[in-house]
Amino acid sequence: MQDAPPTSTGTYADSPRLAELSLAMGGFGIGTTEFVIMGLMTPIAGDLAVSVPQVGYAISSYALGVVVGAPLIASLGARVPRRALLIALMLIFAIGNLASALAPGFWSFVGLRFLAGLPHGAYFGVAALVAAGAVPVEERARAVARVMMGLTIAILLGAPLGTWFGTQFGWRVAFAAVGGIALLTALMIRCFVPPQPRDPDASPVRELTALIKQRVLFTLGVACIGFGGMFSIFSYVMPTLVEQADMSEALAPMVLVIFGVGTIIGTLAGARLADRNLLRAIPCILLWCALVQGLFFFAANHVLTGLLFVCLTGTSMALGPALQTRLMDVAEDAQTMAASLNHAAFNMANALGAWLAGLAIQWGFTWSTTGLVGTVLAIAGLAIFATGLWLERRTSMAEPCIQPC
Repeated sequence: MQDAPPTSTGTYADSPRLAELSLAMGGFGIGTTEFVIMGLMTPIAGDLAVSVPQVGYAISSYALGVVVGAPLIASLGARVPRRALLIALMLIFAIGNLASALAPGFWSFVGLRFLAGLPHGAYFGVAALVAAGAVPVEERARAVARVMMGLTIAILLGAPLGTWFGTQFGWRVAFAAVGGIALLTALMIRCFVPPQPRDPDASPVRELTALIKQRVLFTLGVACIGFGGMFSIFSYVMPTLVEQADMSEALAPMVLVIFGVGTIIGTLAGARLADRNLLRAIPCILLWCALVQGLFFFAANHVLTGLLFVCLTGTSMALGPALQTRLMDVAEDAQTMAASLNHAAFNMANALGAWLAGLAIQWGFTWSTTGLVGTVLAIAGLAIFATGLWLERRTSMAEPCIQPC
C-alpha cells in the first residue's frame, strides 16, 4: 500500500524555472567535483608526489564524507528553514573545493575532499523536497528529475570540461572552478528560491526515526544494491573497451559524453514512469538494468555495440528519481533524513559496484564481466524491493479494521 505523499510546502512564486535551475546548478557542481577527479588522477599524483592508486584515497574520502554528512546534517539541520539550509550547504561545499585547490600536501587534500563531500547527500535531499513540494503531487518525480538533471549534465559536460581545463591549466583550477559554481549556486538560491517555512515540530530525534522505519530501510537497500550495477560497469568502462574491443584511448572523452547522454535519458524517462505508477516503475527499471547490464557482457567485444551499451547502462539513472519519490512517500515525518540518505546510499552503491567488479577482474574473469556483476546486483535490488513490498502489504492486511467494514 502506498501512503499519501506529503503536502506541498510552497511554490516557486514568479520564477519556477529559475528556482529549479538554481537547485540544479548545485547538482551540477556536486557532480562535477565527484567525477572530475577520475580524469585528473595522474596530474594530481605528479603534483602531490604520490602514486596514481593513492589518489584513490581522495575519492574514497569524498564518498565517506557523503555517507557521514547525509544523516549528520539532516538531523542537526532539522529545524533550519530549507532555503537557508541549502545556502549553508553550498557555502560549505564551496569552502571544501576552494580549499582543495589550495591544499599544500596530499593528506591535507584527502581531508579536504572529506569536507567537500559532507554537504552532498543533504543538499540533494533537501533540494528534492523543495522541488517536489512546489508542484502538484502527480508531477513530483519529474520535479525531482529536473533537479537531478544538474548531476547528469555534470557527467555529460562538467567532468569532461573540468578534466580538459585541469589538464591544460593545472588540476587545482578544476576544483577552484567548482568552488565558484557553488558560490554562484548559493547566490541563485538566495535570489530565486522563495523562503521555505520552518517546521515547528521538526527535531533531530524525529529525523532519526527514519533509520528505524522498515519501508525507508528497504528503499535504501534497493539504492545501495540495485544501483550498484551501473557503477560496476562505469568504473571500469575504459579498460574494458580498450582491452576487449581494441578501442583507442583517445575516445575516452566521447565515452563519458555517451554515458552522460544515457543518464539524461534515464533520468527523464524514469521520472515520467514514476509519476504514472511508482510501485510499478521501480521493479520495471530494475529489470531493465539487469537486462542492459547483462548484455553489456557480450556487447563490449566490439566498439560500436560497446558504446551503445555504455549509453544504455547510463539509463540506469532512471532509478534515481523513482527511489527519491518513494522515500518521500514512506518517510512520514522524517523527510529530510530519508531524502538525504538516498544519496548516501547511491555512494555506497558506487563503492560496492566498483569493489565487486574489481574482484571479478582480479579473479581472472574478462573485463566485461562487470556487466554480469551489474545484473546480479540489479536482481538483488529487485528481490529487496519485492520483499519490502510483500512485508508492507502483509503488515497492512494484519492491521485491525478501525472503521466498520
